[in-house]
This record gives sequence, structure tokens and C-alpha cells, in this order.
Amino acid sequence: DRSFITSLGWAVNGLKRTYQREPNFRRELLIGVLAVAMAMWLRAPLAPILVMCGMVLALELLNSALEATVDLASPEKHELAATAKDAAAGAVLIASLASVAVGLAVLGPPLWQRLFG
Repeated sequence: DRSFITSLGWAVNGLKRTYQREPNFRRELLIGVLAVAMAMWLRAPLAPILVMCGMVLALELLNSALEATVDLASPEKHELAATAKDAAAGAVLIASLASVAVGLAVLGPPLWQRLFG
């Protein structure tokens, strides 16, 4: 279906733009790739790592979209604009901290075993 292909193109374009313009997205993507590689090396469950990586990256995309929209709608400084942007950044922070916790829970025991077992 043409509309699906068109929508997919826009989504890929959004990923490309975010990758090009947002250093945090690039960092989070690199950390995610490293976490997946470590899970594969340790033969640890991939699903929780993939879910957390996807959540962090999706929230970073939403954060970037919200920041761009707020900047367009309110180019001057405004308390509500700052609140919206800070809240979106906070969502990424919470997901990132949760992903660290999941990473430690899933990757920690097999890493410990490999290093000291």
C-alpha cells in the first residue's frame, strides 16, 4: 500500500534527522548496540535488553519531537515551554535509569560468572 510506504519513509526520515541532530540519540544508540552485543557474548536473554533499548530510543525520539515543537510554538523563553521540555527529558532519564537496572539484573550475573566463576 502506497500510504504505508510513504509513512515508513517519513519514519525513516525522522530517525535519520534525529540521528544527525541529536548527540544523545547517537550515544543511546551506541550504548544499546553495546548492551545487545554484551548480551549475545554472555548468552544472556536478549528480550529485556531489546525492550529497554527500544524504550529509551523511542522516548528520545519523542523528547526530540516535543522540543522541536515547543521551540517552534514558543521561540521565546516561557515557563510552560521549559516545563514541557524538562518533563520529556525526565521521561528519557527514567527510562535510561530503568534500562541500567535491567541491564545489571540481566547481564550482571552472567558477566560475574564469566569473570570470576
